[in-house]
Amino acid sequence: MDPKRPKFNPFPSPGPAPKLARPRFESSRRPIRMTATRPALDRPQAAAEAVAGWLLREARDLPDSRSVVGGLCRRLAADGFPVYRLFISTRTLHPQVIAIGYQWRRGDADATEVPREHGILESPMYLASPIKPIFDGAPAVRRRIEAPDTPLDFPILGELRAEGVTDYVALPLPFSHGRMNVLSLATDRPGGFTDAELAAFIELMPLLALVLEVKETKRIAGTLLDTYLGRDAGRRVLGGLVKRGDGVTPAALWYCDLRGFTALADRLPSDEMIDLLNDYFECMAAAIHARGGEILKFVGDAVLAIFPIADDLDRDRACLAALAAAREALAALDAANERRAAAGRARIDLGLALHTGSVTYGNIGAPDRLDFTVIGPAVNLVTRLEGLCAPLGQRLLTSARFASPCGVRLVSLGFHRLRGIAEAQEVFGLPSPE
Repeated sequence: MDPKRPKFNPFPSPGPAPKLARPRFESSRRPIRMTATRPALDRPQAAAEAVAGWLLREARDLPDSRSVVGGLCRRLAADGFPVYRLFISTRTLHPQVIAIGYQWRRGDADATEVPREHGILESPMYLASPIKPIFDGAPAVRRRIEAPDTPLDFPILGELRAEGVTDYVALPLPFSHGRMNVLSLATDRPGGFTDAELAAFIELMPLLALVLEVKETKRIAGTLLDTYLGRDAGRRVLGGLVKRGDGVTPAALWYCDLRGFTALADRLPSDEMIDLLNDYFECMAAAIHARGGEILKFVGDAVLAIFPIADDLDRDRACLAALAAAREALAALDAANERRAAAGRARIDLGLALHTGSVTYGNIGAPDRLDFTVIGPAVNLVTRLEGLCAPLGQRLLTSARFASPCGVRLVSLGFHRLRGIAEAQEVFGLPSPE
C-alpha cells in the first residue's frame, strides 16, 4: 500500500458525510476498476435513509439482535442493495461464550446465532480469518473475489467464491467505551459493490451499532443475572422485581453440603480444592437445572436451590422433579468419584436434604445492597435436616411433607430431633439397594 495514500476511515467524524469516490480499503491487492455500466442502486443514499428510518422506528422494538440483523438484511435486499451474506460478531460477557455471531444469507427467513466459546481467539479458524485484522486495528479488509489474480489469503474466501461471491468487505462496528465488534458483507453480483453503495452502507453503521448495543446490553444483563442469581430470579429482577421483601411462594427446597470440607481445605492444595468443588457443583447444578430447579446460591461448599410450585396441584410434580434431580446428582457424583479415584484425587462426599413449604422469595438486605434469596421456617428445616445425613449414614434425607407424594420411592427412617426445631420430625431416605 502506498504510504502517501491516506487510509480509508469507515467511521468519519460527525458532520456532513464525505464524498467517497473510491473507498480505499486495507488491502494489498490491486483494485478492480469500477465501471458505470454495472447494475447499482438508483439512489443508494435515499435507500440508506429509508433503512435508517427502519432502524429508528421498528428495529428498536424487535426482541433481540438476531431479529435486528435478519430484518436489516431483508430490508436492504428489498431496497435493492446487493447483499448476499452478512455476518456480525459481537463480544459478550458469559462464563462459556466470548462472542455471539449473527449470520444471514440470501433466502434465510432470519439470521442465525453462532456462539463462540472462550479459547476461540487462539484457534486456527480465528487466526486465519479476516475478522482478526479488524480486531487488531485494521480500518477495513476488502477482497474482490471474482478477480482471477486475487489470492485467497483467508480460507473463508475460497468457500465464498465456491458460492459465487464476487466481493467481500469486513469493517469495524464499535460500541461505546471502545467495545469492538466486526461486520462483514458479501455480494454475488458481478462487479461487486459500487462506491456509492458502500458509502451509503457505512453511513448506516453507527445507527446499526447503537441499536445492536441496546440489544446486546440487555442480553448481557440477562446473562449475568441468570449466572449469578439463577434463571427465574434473574428474569424477575430484570422484569422489575427489585423492591425489598417481594414474593412469598411455595417451593420444593434442596440443600446439600460437602462432608469434611474443612479437613479437605487444610489438606489439599488450592488447585485441587478448586477442582474438587467444580466437580461437585457441576454434578449438582446439571441435575437441578435439567429438572427445572433454580440454584439460588452457593454458600461456601453448600448449594441452596428451589423447585417453584405454581399452585396446590403442582406440588407433587415439583417434589418428584426434585427427587429425580437428587438421584441423578448422586449418580453423577458416583461417576465423578470413579474418575477421581483413577486419577488419585480425593473422594467427594455430601449430605443432601429435600423439603417443601412456603418461603419468602425475593430481594432481602440493605437498601443499597440486596440479595435475591429465600428465607423462612422451611429453609431452616431443610438445612437442619441435612445435618442428620452423617449421623444416620445417609446421603439423602427428606421431610415427611416432601415424601408424601413420592410413595415407595422413599422409606421412613423414624422420628428425629432437629437442632432449633421444636417438634421431632419424621425423616425419609432412599430404599436400600437390596
